[in-house]
Amino acid sequence: MPIEKADRADIPALVDLRLAYLREDRGGLDAGDAQAVADRLPAYFAAHLGKDLCCYIKREGSEIVSCAFLLTVEKPMSPAFPNGKTGVVLNVYTKRPFRRRGYAKRILEALIADAQAMDISPIELKATEAGYPLYRAVGFRDDDSPYRRMKWEKQSDDTNI
Repeated sequence: MPIEKADRADIPALVDLRLAYLREDRGGLDAGDAQAVADRLPAYFAAHLGKDLCCYIKREGSEIVSCAFLLTVEKPMSPAFPNGKTGVVLNVYTKRPFRRRGYAKRILEALIADAQAMDISPIELKATEAGYPLYRAVGFRDDDSPYRRMKWEKQSDDTNI
């Protein structure tokens, strides 16, 4: 079962897979949001694919049926990431008719092997309940960090803060 790395010719399929992932992950996707994602993603993939983004894929015939993205982030080194190279796994997705065949597991194993070869550590991800057992099976562990996860988001223009 060969796992490949996507290239520029795969960008339209990667856009479709990202949209399918987002629809499923969010329980739907507003038409305007879907269009914005579809409009912006090709340029993003063209700029990042093969540089700081590697997209691992499994094909059935000529169709890409499963994928996972590894975004490499370089930070100032620390004991938590000694060489500064860290990874974030995104968009682990398999089309419904192709699930339960081990594709996502094989993709993640290839992704982890490549990350190790590139001396990327740690590799992080956010796990859904459905994906949690898969991630545990390939070696991911709960993050017992003393830090609290937080984020900042731009407020809509009509919000008075």
